[in-house]
Amino acid sequence: MSDSSWFKGNIHCHTTMSDGDADPRTAVDWYQSHGYDFLVLSDHNHLTLFDYQAKDDSDLILIPGEEVTSSIGVDSIPLHINGIGINRLVEPADCKTVLESLQTNIDRILDAGGLVSINHPNYKWALTPEIISSSTGANMLEVFNGHPMTNTFGTGNKPSAEQIWDAVLTSGQKIFAAATDDAHNYHEFTPNHSNPGRGWLNVRASHLTSDGIIDSLRSGDFYSSTGVVLNEITADKNGIAIEIERIPFVEYETTFVGEGGKVLDKCFGSNSEYIFQGEKGYVRATISDSNGFKAWIQPVHI
Repeated sequence: MSDSSWFKGNIHCHTTMSDGDADPRTAVDWYQSHGYDFLVLSDHNHLTLFDYQAKDDSDLILIPGEEVTSSIGVDSIPLHINGIGINRLVEPADCKTVLESLQTNIDRILDAGGLVSINHPNYKWALTPEIISSSTGANMLEVFNGHPMTNTFGTGNKPSAEQIWDAVLTSGQKIFAAATDDAHNYHEFTPNHSNPGRGWLNVRASHLTSDGIIDSLRSGDFYSSTGVVLNEITADKNGIAIEIERIPFVEYETTFVGEGGKVLDKCFGSNSEYIFQGEKGYVRATISDSNGFKAWIQPVHI
């Protein structure tokens, strides 16, 4: 796709239309002033975009979205799923089990013409790899969420969101990795606040339009990042090659990962390549830099 460009965007954030501390105009202004190309305002059970419509020829493309939010059972297990590109408000389902609620909400988003992103699976430890693997229809899973209370990195006895992704991929699901900031706080920036700018997607598309972005999200032509920028990703039946946008005095490590989360190889520097060696299932890569930032490329299914 030599005639394509990379476009930066966020698919998960909140405003005063749910539990954010900035009105939609202020939130949009923050992302526009920080170089974002597209944005999904994903308020809880509210389709904020219909109140603040943008045109495809504006500087920032607004894509309709909603965080479909359910609370399951006597323990109030939180189930949060983003509907991206939906054509109407999606009413959340509160079924008897987490899996039943997850699948029903996925189906309702799909019926509304949207893509499905499963948000922060470790928030209050709501979702296990087994539950996600038993569902169908989701397009993305958050491997990074910038909210400080979502347990993104897991613990010694709980898998990280990235490890959950590997388990779901190993089960045979084809699902892409998303990084988001889940912004709620736009005025005070501290580690304990959920601030904008901590995670995003870089989408490869021929044109910056809503349809162009959604098509690339649907096909997996994007990578997710907390700060590492990639110039090029090439993947085919033979292998994967990655070109990193190098920052002076910053070091880079690329880890190629296969079925079961097995580390296949590690490369150092701003260019990395992995030639397939008869692997089964999938191969993906995580790029880390010496300042703690990361990027995740989508899996190649073999």
